[in-house]
Amino acid sequence: MEKANNIKDIFVNGAIPPDKIAKSIANHGVKTAIGAHSIFLGQIRTDENNGRKVVAIEYTAYRDMALEKAREIREETFSKYDLTCLHIYHSLGEVNVGEICLFVFTSSPHRKAAIAACNELVERIKSELPIWGKEVFDDNSEQWKVNQ
Repeated sequence: MEKANNIKDIFVNGAIPPDKIAKSIANHGVKTAIGAHSIFLGQIRTDENNGRKVVAIEYTAYRDMALEKAREIREETFSKYDLTCLHIYHSLGEVNVGEICLFVFTSSPHRKAAIAACNELVERIKSELPIWGKEVFDDNSEQWKVNQ
């Protein structure tokens, strides 16, 4: 998805479906200059806090600011690493335990660039994008999550 001002929309409403991930991988089979892909999938886990279990995380963001920062991070990553492709998808809204909330996919002629770029992207997304998660517990209480 592209926004009108040509900023790629990284957001997916709810969980990132497995078929979106599979299709993205399959679409790269025709790009024969690619020698390596690195993929990171962030999944909601069952954490426990004061006897309560996390059942979901509800993500919110300053959308326009996050999209602009993602564009900046994307451009910087392309200039730093020898990449063929780079894709970022992040959930907004509620994502249940066991579902995927972050999909980062880098492709390069060589594995080292794909792996290093993917790792750096994940760290920058977690630390720089204005996206927040509210933990939803099994007793219907909520609390803002601290990124680790």
